Amino acid sequence: MISLKSAREIELMREGGKILGCVLSELKKYVKPGQTTLEVDRKAAALIRERGGQSAFKGYRDYPAYICTSVNEEVVHGIPSDRVLVEGDILSVDVGVKYMGYYTDAARTWVVGQGSREAEELIRVARESLYKAGLDMIRPGNKLGDVSHAIQKFIESNGFGVVRDFVGHGIGRAIHEEPQVPNFGKPGRGVKIEPGLVIAVEPMVTQGSFEVVILEDGWTVVTKDGKLASHHEDTIAITESGPELLTYSEESL
Repeated sequence: MISLKSAREIELMREGGKILGCVLSELKKYVKPGQTTLEVDRKAAALIRERGGQSAFKGYRDYPAYICTSVNEEVVHGIPSDRVLVEGDILSVDVGVKYMGYYTDAARTWVVGQGSREAEELIRVARESLYKAGLDMIRPGNKLGDVSHAIQKFIESNGFGVVRDFVGHGIGRAIHEEPQVPNFGKPGRGVKIEPGLVIAVEPMVTQGSFEVVILEDGWTVVTKDGKLASHHEDTIAITESGPELLTYSEESL
């Protein structure tokens, strides 16, 4: 069942989203070559706690860390570890915050230090597939298929792949709620978009094939061909006037 949110619920999620946006902005400034992904995880945990939130991921289905850190060919759900980030790596951080009983979820991908033009282009396309393509279709009266199709068309027209095995989702009192929000599909299909719907839209973009595999840790998703991947996500509330980015950060739009 899809749970439409009241104005009060969206306001609570807006406050949680502000916490998450600040965490992302601070993490972007913090990440640099020579750090481990575990250090990034600890920094994120401290930032969330200092702002009055809780990690949404720690302990979720026994997940062992506070955030997800996915490097290079890792698409999503990478577990922070003693892996040292080096110049030119690309790092995706996925952060979930629980605040006053409600969840928000967002992800960003950054180059560590200075990177290749190809990596920068991959990251740009993932980001713009949400803000320049998908967001325009998140309007009352449209269908989620309109959003999915717009994201897929933008990504593939730029020469990249769209992951099929993992999708976005509704969000609110639980970190994952109905409906599913694919990054691929046909227009005019799926759930009708209406005020009160809150969704986490999260394009997962690959340099090569869209095929992925899950590593033996049961969490880390990597590209099957070993090529780079980028992940960009925001929690978005639909209002009478259109979409609102609840997890806005300095990289948004």
